[in-house]
Amino acid sequence: MRFLIKAFSFLFVTTVLVGCNGNGKVEYIPVQDFFGKPDRFNFRVSPDGRHIAYLGLEDHCRNIFVLDIEEPDSSKQLTYQNNMNVQYFFWIGKDSIVFSNTQSHQDSLRLFTIDIHHEVAQPLFAPAKHELSWLNPLRSRDGALLAEMNIRDSSVFDLYRVPLDGSGPKLIELNPGNISSWYASADGKVRLALTSDSVEDQLLYREQEGDPYHKVVETDFATTILPLGPVRDDHGAVFAMSNVGRDKLAIVKLDLRTGREELVAENKYVDMNREGYSFSREEMVYTTGLLNKKETRILNKDFKKIYSKITNKFDGYNIDIIDTDSAFNTVLFKTYTDVDPGGIYYYSKKKDKIVELSVINPALNGKRLAPMEEVSFDSRDGKTIKGYLTYPLVKKDSYPVVVLIHDGPNRRDVWGFNAEVQFLANRGYAVFQVNYRGSVGYGKEFYTAGFKQWGGEIQNDISDGVAWLIHQGIADKNKIAIMGTGFGGYSALYAACFNPTLYKCAISASGYTNLFTYLKEIPPYYQPYLQLYYNIIGDPTKEYELFKATSPLFHAEKVRMPILMFHGGRDRFNSLTDVNQFVQKVKNNNVPVRYVFKEDEGRRFKKDENVIEYYQMIEQFLKEQL
Repeated sequence: MRFLIKAFSFLFVTTVLVGCNGNGKVEYIPVQDFFGKPDRFNFRVSPDGRHIAYLGLEDHCRNIFVLDIEEPDSSKQLTYQNNMNVQYFFWIGKDSIVFSNTQSHQDSLRLFTIDIHHEVAQPLFAPAKHELSWLNPLRSRDGALLAEMNIRDSSVFDLYRVPLDGSGPKLIELNPGNISSWYASADGKVRLALTSDSVEDQLLYREQEGDPYHKVVETDFATTILPLGPVRDDHGAVFAMSNVGRDKLAIVKLDLRTGREELVAENKYVDMNREGYSFSREEMVYTTGLLNKKETRILNKDFKKIYSKITNKFDGYNIDIIDTDSAFNTVLFKTYTDVDPGGIYYYSKKKDKIVELSVINPALNGKRLAPMEEVSFDSRDGKTIKGYLTYPLVKKDSYPVVVLIHDGPNRRDVWGFNAEVQFLANRGYAVFQVNYRGSVGYGKEFYTAGFKQWGGEIQNDISDGVAWLIHQGIADKNKIAIMGTGFGGYSALYAACFNPTLYKCAISASGYTNLFTYLKEIPPYYQPYLQLYYNIIGDPTKEYELFKATSPLFHAEKVRMPILMFHGGRDRFNSLTDVNQFVQKVKNNNVPVRYVFKEDEGRRFKKDENVIEYYQMIEQFLKEQL
């Protein structure tokens, strides 16, 4: 027993010293250590499981590399671009890859095929100024791929076959104007389409190409039916996500001839996630749902054995399946927790072995980081709101708090490693993340409760969460900041205008200042969904007063707290003119505003030097204000 006590004491002291310096303070971790990018990423398995392709840096550009699992010495660099990055790639056969080096929406569309043995890239078609969306399954069939493109009309996507010989796209089917998506069967035939007028959606089916479509099911804007992929040996059925007749999204098998659903998996507390379907096997291999942490249910007995080996090795970790071949010869997966960014691994069935491919952030190895815990509170109207709270490692009676609002609102915060959260916690702040009404994952009643509430109940949920923190004695009421990007940035600016006593300061990155302009700036191909935006946000013509009342630009004179603002010149959803006007109005009030503009950045800063500067400025601003 004395030996065990001594051993435990040694381990305890060692642990504390790793995370703290001599005076008991938590070790200060440099900004760049939180936001460093891995050298290798975007791993994908070849259809036969023999190779793993990934993106890596060479000549300061992202290029494709190929790992040969059976003969590692045959691994190679596949592309040699030295003036632009490979943006994405995918396998179209066991020896062939398609990749794109299109840099942005303003850039020309450039696509290539490349054989991993011959290593010569061939253009799929001449550079073009239109958008493209690939259809699953992303595999070559009869020497071609399927894609939707808006060549004919920028607001409408037609259906094309794209031959791999470079001869150019071939039109298959004109879009009458209301088709939002087509879906292909395993044989490459398109039998399924989803139409939308942004108020009602219809799922349409036909037995063969060229036949007229017939309606399978019709849904309103609050109800979802999303095909995942065909059912093996049955062209008339698909696996789908559906909340038809229920509040939560479930995984179902949908009969396209009758519209009947057969339940595959559901969770009474949360929506099921869009993962686990295998196009190569045409089956649901597993399903997942996000409660406090991810819950995974394995449906395929062969995969269950492999998944068990993975979870036994990484007990306590979340496991994300990235990719696998149809025979499960090679299974790519990611591991992580709230305090460990984790790594990328593959399981080889042939070798019965798990191999590490990449540590996601080696700079944080051995660092003590702050655990994330789920919390819940009741909003003023009695609705239960969930979120996450991350305490700094140094315990206090109450904490300075950063309220970190997620973008969206049709997104949500989840349990797991979050570099931004860990950075703030390391600087001594408790970090509060709120899944306000309108956030996804909690069912359609909770989601639709956020409609037309951007400046209403959504903001009340956030404020009520902060009041709960204060009432619980967690937050120092004099040291609370609000921060976010996109909608989160809008919420920060809204709070600066309308909650001047609740927060000490606000940080907004690409926050919407003018909701009138926000709806004007949407791309042409989003125009068919305009009515849906009107349902979610409001109609700027019919609800002019609502838009004016909830747009920070028209209330800048009310701001009394210091603001730190970031904006990118390529941000398509926020007018630079509006941002400049807002900043000037606040300055005219003699309120401190720091405004950082980066012309070559978009909604989120991506260049390493800009990201580091971004967080250094946030650190300094919070230090001064809190």
